[in-house]
Amino acid sequence: MTAYATGTAEEAARFHELLTSFEGQPAATAGRGKDAVNEPMIRHWCEAMGDANPAYSGPDAIAPPTMLQAWTMGGLSGHTDRSSAYDELFALLDGAGCTSVVATDCEQEYLRPLRPGDAVTFDAVIESVSPRKTTKLGTGHFVTTRTDVRVDGELAGTHRFRILKYAPAARRDKPTVRRPRPVVNRDNQGFWDGVRDHRLLIQRCTSCATLRFPWLPGCNACSSPDWDTVEASGAGTVFSYVVMHHPPFPAFDPPYAVALVELAEGVRMISNITGVPYDKVRISLPVQLEFLRVDDDLELPVFRGNEG
Repeated sequence: MTAYATGTAEEAARFHELLTSFEGQPAATAGRGKDAVNEPMIRHWCEAMGDANPAYSGPDAIAPPTMLQAWTMGGLSGHTDRSSAYDELFALLDGAGCTSVVATDCEQEYLRPLRPGDAVTFDAVIESVSPRKTTKLGTGHFVTTRTDVRVDGELAGTHRFRILKYAPAARRDKPTVRRPRPVVNRDNQGFWDGVRDHRLLIQRCTSCATLRFPWLPGCNACSSPDWDTVEASGAGTVFSYVVMHHPPFPAFDPPYAVALVELAEGVRMISNITGVPYDKVRISLPVQLEFLRVDDDLELPVFRGNEG
């Protein structure tokens, strides 16, 4: 943890007093939008947002109010009208160890609609700097900038943008997380007993010989409760699959492939695919059963792909 984050309350108060001296100072003066309000940008915005409001197209079109900030943005080349006060404030925060930044929220007020052809001008001011705050990301200060957007000198809207400028919290080692345990009950106990012995057992109805997987208390073909097992050869093919990218889940390391495997015996089961990169898994990919030792208490049947 940085010295800044652990400084005394008195030190924090003195530093905050210095930061608040920037409140009310300009962040940008007499800025001009790089482009006039225009139909192509409105169309792209509406397509990206999925907004089909008819007010945003046609001869009497207005710009979506939520585009207010878009007309003031400098793009990759930036603006040349940012004030020295804004840079000085950030230099102070950087010097204190608050080298990271994250946008937290914004507030907008719309006073008049913007129309294609309007030339936007704007002024921005450093509105407030919060006392020292500690968050999960780290310790720092919330800085709020207010931008007044005008057309022909008339105030069209106000945009308040708030960021957190912070010193990153010390990284902690991730705790070891065990893979979730399968639910073992009286209906599937035999299957997991087979896995323990490195055998993949499939239920078989002793009345009609229908194979079934996953294990069930009765036959889904003839309803007979009587069954025995056959051992799968372990050969199969990928019938369908997905590649998991998100959300991340403890004990799993995305991306990874999860497949519906069709066994040579005709039944299908869901399992992981090993032995080939996730982006090489394909439908009809030949696979072969193997057993994966996850931890001291858990072993699972998985299928190794054969790109052959």
